Amino acid sequence: MIDPFLIKKSSTTYDAIVVGSGIAGGWVAKELCEKGLNVLMIERGRPVKHQQDYIGEGKAQWDMPHRGRVAQQLINDDHFVARKCYAFTDATKHFFANDREAAYQTAEGTHFDWIRGHQLGGRSLIWHRQSFRWSDYDFQENLIDGEGVDWPIRYKDIAPWYSHVEKFIGISGNKDNIATLPDSEFLPPFEMNALERHAQKQIAQKYKDRVLVQGRCAHLTEPTQFFLDQGRNKCMARNQCQRGCSFGAYFSTQSSTLPAAIKTGNLHIACHSVVHSVEYNNKTGRVDRVNVIDEQTLETREYKANMVFLCASTISTTQIMLNSISDAFPTGLANSSGALGHYLMDHIYNSSATGTFEGFEDDYYRGQRPTGPCVPRWVNLGKQKEKHSRGYFLRGNSLRESVSYGLNDASFGADFKAAMRKPGPWKFRFGASGEMQPKYENHIRLHPELKDKWGIPQVVIDARWGKNDLLMMEAMADACVEMLEAVGAVDIHRQITDAPPGLAIHEMGTARMGRDANSSVLNAWNQAHDIPNLFVTDGACMTSSAHQNPSLTYMALSARAANFAADKYRRGEL
Repeated sequence: MIDPFLIKKSSTTYDAIVVGSGIAGGWVAKELCEKGLNVLMIERGRPVKHQQDYIGEGKAQWDMPHRGRVAQQLINDDHFVARKCYAFTDATKHFFANDREAAYQTAEGTHFDWIRGHQLGGRSLIWHRQSFRWSDYDFQENLIDGEGVDWPIRYKDIAPWYSHVEKFIGISGNKDNIATLPDSEFLPPFEMNALERHAQKQIAQKYKDRVLVQGRCAHLTEPTQFFLDQGRNKCMARNQCQRGCSFGAYFSTQSSTLPAAIKTGNLHIACHSVVHSVEYNNKTGRVDRVNVIDEQTLETREYKANMVFLCASTISTTQIMLNSISDAFPTGLANSSGALGHYLMDHIYNSSATGTFEGFEDDYYRGQRPTGPCVPRWVNLGKQKEKHSRGYFLRGNSLRESVSYGLNDASFGADFKAAMRKPGPWKFRFGASGEMQPKYENHIRLHPELKDKWGIPQVVIDARWGKNDLLMMEAMADACVEMLEAVGAVDIHRQITDAPPGLAIHEMGTARMGRDANSSVLNAWNQAHDIPNLFVTDGACMTSSAHQNPSLTYMALSARAANFAADKYRRGEL
């Protein structure tokens, strides 16, 4: 399907170049193509064809060379960072970047695990698909506590665009009418199991400010004819999502936005194209070309366009901008404010608690549901009442332990075998997702000497938890324990890990939006303050992190910015 649209060298001046093919880039390309623009999508990795290139899909563990484990030598040589990701297995390893070739550094005394997917579709093939709207609380948080700059938009500005993307990608969930977690355009939700329904009732009885609701995720529970016409079908709850889904049951670039863009006939795709820099033309005050290095041959080439969207993922986008220096911008493209590279954020995933439940022995569940219930934010709403500022929400899941719980039992014989045929006790876990404050000192920069395989200066990541983040970790762990006690769990284990930022895989900031060109890189339309035909719509644009998964917000911002740019371009204003 994508073969006729693949190019290598080209002398065409495109209406727009989109750098990156993941969640943000896919949406920008779709919207621009449907507006009639001639678009080139640049992807640093290989092409991946929907269904055909999901080589790990459907394979049982015993059909894999290492029973689903990755050979230690491969981990040591190429995937020493990627191996830390929950989704990294022998069936998915080909969707993760080579950490040796795409090397980066961390500042002394810090650590940051940067998980990347270098292929067409990017991390949309391996994301966890949890899809939550932000609320007005989230867009006003910086203004309330004075950390960071005020967002140049509010919920009302983006709400129509949330609806726009949700109707196209498919989001499962309930209409819950919660101020801190606005409702989406929903398909039917996944069911809660017996223990979760019990917990939901207990929380409703004991709290006025907390509820347990089903999580929202980009999966087709009951696809309408609209989705069937896209070639997508119902989620089978196989728990193989990161292997690629031939059903198209979850949203990815391959299953959704890429086919739509290709259908217009206005898209071309340059794979194996590592972006080195974006050229700024001093005479026109615009960017007009993108310099790339061939991923395989290391040859250089350039592509020309009348506007550029950077959607390469947070750190990669800012790496490109920092490496795009000129007389006008000696410290990085569109960096007159000096904010470029700063205010790096991730989500705080360090706190959790797990408890055991007695009873419910006649209840079980089926399938591998791709989401679980959550307790929406209830703390610090409008006014700080806790030791920490900002907020968090709790993600829950419950299950019955499988027969594996008895593997360490020293028993043997017929009774032991009979016992092993029965599932173990019920467990309920709450894990928290908290908001990290934007701080100037959390930043990325380019190494003055070290380069990656393609001769591009390596990124140096300098990020650490702040005092507020550490206070929040303690509060979140306490909240997890409190909620488990409230719903009747016993033998509760509280945990706070010492994991540094990174593994939430929600890196944000470094080219933030803002109202003032003196303190931000982008305006309210994701357009560079300094360069009117340059846009950034991936995680780099984020002004704060909120506590919810950010991907749905990236999509809404991308669609909004692309339509704004297309309309401006048609009127000759870019």
